[in-house]
Amino acid sequence: MSDSASDILRVPAEILLRETKKVFQGYGLPPDAAACVAEALIEADLRGIHSHGLTRVPIYTERLARGLFNPRPDIRVARNGSAVAAVDGDNGMGPVVGRRAVAAAVEVALEAGCAAVGVRNSNHFGIAALYAERLVARGFIAVVCSNAPPTMAPYGGRSALFGTNPLAFGVPTPGDSPILADMATSTVARGKIILAQQRGEEIPFGWALDPDGRPTRDPEAALQGVVLPFGEAKGSAIALLIDILAAVMTGAGFGTDLPDFYNDLDRPANLGHFLLAIDPARFGERDRFLDRLGRYLTMIGDCPPAEGFARVQLPGEIEAQKRRTHLSSGVPLSQDILVGLRQAARRVDVALEL
Repeated sequence: MSDSASDILRVPAEILLRETKKVFQGYGLPPDAAACVAEALIEADLRGIHSHGLTRVPIYTERLARGLFNPRPDIRVARNGSAVAAVDGDNGMGPVVGRRAVAAAVEVALEAGCAAVGVRNSNHFGIAALYAERLVARGFIAVVCSNAPPTMAPYGGRSALFGTNPLAFGVPTPGDSPILADMATSTVARGKIILAQQRGEEIPFGWALDPDGRPTRDPEAALQGVVLPFGEAKGSAIALLIDILAAVMTGAGFGTDLPDFYNDLDRPANLGHFLLAIDPARFGERDRFLDRLGRYLTMIGDCPPAEGFARVQLPGEIEAQKRRTHLSSGVPLSQDILVGLRQAARRVDVALEL
């Protein structure tokens, strides 16, 4: 796949949402759940996080076709204390389970002032920022994380034991744009290595090791080997914490108990998530919090930029600007992505207007 302009199409987000929803309905999801999954994928593409966007349609639909996702889960929520809830996703698709976990966190935090919500029996839920953003929209400071099938070596190792375990946080601000960060605990999301493989591109050293534990620039060798934690021991430690919070504590699978998402197509994933929602107004008046935060953000904005930077940017600014641009000009998608969407549709006799 080339990066030439002729290989990129810009498609209005509303058309992508409508057509992608039709595809997932074709695989047995109810309309509301199909729209939820489609939105999660398209939101990633809108923000320029294409490794978590519509490129996932082929594997999502393959796992649906094999019965590895429950298209109509009976998601159960148990309140286990004033500020704690446990969610059993019944092997539902990650965005559907994630949405229910957010609703549980909102309910608990409105009552208790904070909420800790653990999730088991879920699946890949896309960009973690989407769920943090939904909590921020209700006025909460949010932390969201998920474990993932093992593709990353712990610091000093060469075998995959950790997932790329994403961590997101969001903070409401005095303005219209929240602080919103979303990061893998690997040096790079594994999806970016998959995209490099599809494009026939090399990857930078420091992203991954080959099967023999040697640094590699070959994405194929990297996918057969392991990705590396960001910040070496620091990223490895954070990935470990996420596994403990999202999986060991919740009852989800962890480490080598988890199946390979792309290649192990015989058993469900049982991924886990963890959400924390905090009402800053419980520590003083909300206006006081926003005023203090506003003054702090002004200090950060006034920080003189380093060489090569126009200004200091807050987490989420780049993605928010991309989203605005793509909502206006259309979501940029490669021909390969659209081919994958069309093939998934043909498999269930869904006609796309795309």
